[in-house]
Amino acid sequence: MYKTFQPSRRPVLACLSALALAASSVSLPSAAAGSYPDRPITVVNPWTAGGPADTVARPILQKLSELLKQPVVLENKAGANGTIGAAFVARAIPDGYTLLFSHVGPITISPAIQKNIPYDSVKDLAPITQVVSAPTVLVVRPDLPVHSIKELVEYARAHPGELTYGSVGPGSTTHLAGEILANMAGVKLLHVPYKGAAPVVTDLLGKQIDMAFLNIAGVVPYLKSGQMRGIGVSTLKRSALLPDMPAIAETYPGFEVNSWYGLMAPAKTPRAIIDLLQKNVARILRMPDIVKMLESNGLAPEGTTPEQYAAQIDKDLKRWKQVVETAGIERQ
Repeated sequence: MYKTFQPSRRPVLACLSALALAASSVSLPSAAAGSYPDRPITVVNPWTAGGPADTVARPILQKLSELLKQPVVLENKAGANGTIGAAFVARAIPDGYTLLFSHVGPITISPAIQKNIPYDSVKDLAPITQVVSAPTVLVVRPDLPVHSIKELVEYARAHPGELTYGSVGPGSTTHLAGEILANMAGVKLLHVPYKGAAPVVTDLLGKQIDMAFLNIAGVVPYLKSGQMRGIGVSTLKRSALLPDMPAIAETYPGFEVNSWYGLMAPAKTPRAIIDLLQKNVARILRMPDIVKMLESNGLAPEGTTPEQYAAQIDKDLKRWKQVVETAGIERQ
C-alpha cells in the first residue's frame, strides 16, 4: 500500500520567509529615499579650504541646507590632485549622506595622467549635476605683436619653440589647453608650469612669459587696463561674460576647454535621492543672488541632469586621454 506524500511545512515557511526578506530588502532604498534626508549631509571638497571650490560651494550648499531642512556640511579632504577626496566618496556608503563636490581634474584629467588611482570615475561615482562651468581666456602680454588666434599661430610658426605659456600646474586644464591648441595649429609652444594662478599673472604682467589660459573673472581687470590682451575664449561659442571676445573655435572648430565643478555621489546611490538633489541644486542655480555670485567669479551656472553630466564626463575622459597621449605626457 502506497503512502500519500505529505510535504513538510518547514521548508515552505522558510522559503516564504526568505522571499519576504528579499522583498523587504529590495524596497529599502525606496523607503530610504522617501525619508531623505533625515540627518546632516557631508559634501567632500577634494581641495584645500579657502580655495576657489570653497568660494563656489559654500553659498550653494547653504541654500541646499535651507531647501532640504538639514545641515549640509562642506568637508575638505585635499591631496594628490583631488584624488584623495574623490576616493573617500567613492568608498562611502551609497545612502546620499556623503557627496563629492567634483571637479574636472580628479574626475577626468587625473585618470589620464596619474597611475593607480584608487577609483573609477564612471563605475564608482554617480553623477548628480554639473554645477558650473569655468571658461578661460587666452591672454598675451600686450607687447606681443598678435591680436588674434590666427596672428598668434603665424607668429609661433615664424618663431618655432620660442613662445611660452604659463599654467597653474602640470596636468591642469590651463596646461592641456595649450597642448590642444599647439596640436590643432601644428605649432610648438613651451609650457611653463606654476603653482596656482597668482604667479602666472605676476610673470605675465612682468613679461616673463608670453601668454596663458586664465579664468575670465581673474583677467577682466587686466584686459580693461591694457596690461593683458585677450585673443580668444575657450568655449565653443562666445561667452556671455565676454561677448565681444572671439571663441578660439571660430578659428579652430571643435576647440573647447572648460573647467567645471559638479556634484557626485557614491555609485548605487538610489535614483530617487540623485533626482531630489539634482532638482534642488538646479533650482538654486537659478536664484538671482547665486547667479550674480557665480558670474562675478567668471563662472556659468549649469544645473544639468545626471545623464547630461555623465555625457560630459565621458566626453572629457576620452578627450584628456587623447590629449595626454598626443602630447607625450608621461603618466606619473
